Formats: sequence, C-alpha cells, structure tokens
Amino acid sequence: MAEAAQPIAEPVKKSKIPLILGVVLLLVGGAGGFYATYAGLLDSLLGGDHATPSAETHGAVAPGPDAHGAGGDITFVPLEPITINLGPRGQSRHLRFSAQLEVAPNHAAEVQRLMPRIMDVLNIYLRALDPNELEEPAALLRLRGQMLRRVQIVTGPGFITDLLVMEFVFN
Repeated sequence: MAEAAQPIAEPVKKSKIPLILGVVLLLVGGAGGFYATYAGLLDSLLGGDHATPSAETHGAVAPGPDAHGAGGDITFVPLEPITINLGPRGQSRHLRFSAQLEVAPNHAAEVQRLMPRIMDVLNIYLRALDPNELEEPAALLRLRGQMLRRVQIVTGPGFITDLLVMEFVFN
C-alpha cells in the first residue's frame, strides 16, 4: 500500500579544520625551507660551498683573507673588447663590452691560456641576449653575475675571483 514517508536526512557538513590545518602546515613548511636555504643550512647536505650573494656585494663573492690582505696580491687579466650586433637586421643595435678578470697571480698564466674559451662563452652569452633585457635598470648587475659564473665554469673553481666591467655601451 502506501509507503510511509521517510524523513529526509540533512547532509552532514564537513569540517574545515583539515583544510585549514593543511594550509597552515604548508606555509610553515615553506617558510622553514626558505630559511634553511637562505641561512645556508642545506649547503653541507647538497655538497655546495657556494657563497650567498648579498645586496651589498651585488653578486660578487667576498674576498678571502689572501685576496686583498697584506700578503695577498691580485692580477687583472684584460679581456679583448667585444662588439656584438643585436636585434633584427632592420633595427640593428650594437653592444660594446670590455672587462677584466681578477685572478690570483699564480693563476694568471692558466687563465690567459684559456682565453679563447672564455671569449667564446662570453660571445655566445652576449649574442643570445634580447635587446629589451639590456634596457632594464638592473641588467648590468644580473649580466655581470651570469658572465662571472660562466667564466668560472670554463676556468674551474678558484681561478677567477671577480669580473670587472670596464665598458658596457648599448646603442
């Protein structure tokens, strides 16, 4: 016959506590990871002996006690000036770049021997740049750090202390 009407059950509201707890744990974990990386706590685990560049040094690695101390000498190895044509052919723009490499006197001959590779890596890097990148206010600092890192990879660790930009004209 007629079935008895059954009461409609209200849907059970799910608690938002697990979602909130998950978001809080995610934020705390991210902040902890950032701090561990920023403070250099992970360098020994990752096998890195990298100096963390700060805003004051503009990407340059702080010199050790031998670099500029009373007994430490440095030598500057000049790079040949580089002139590179950038942009499409219709609106040709040129970059003129010259720099010097700061090296320890006992490594100057080895760096001079590797000069063709150094010039090659700098030419390739500068040629690949977009002209719009060069117009940014902080472009020179970023480019200097990138070029220094590439030169240090070519020469090996401990040879090049710094890259000093002598001329950077973009027109």
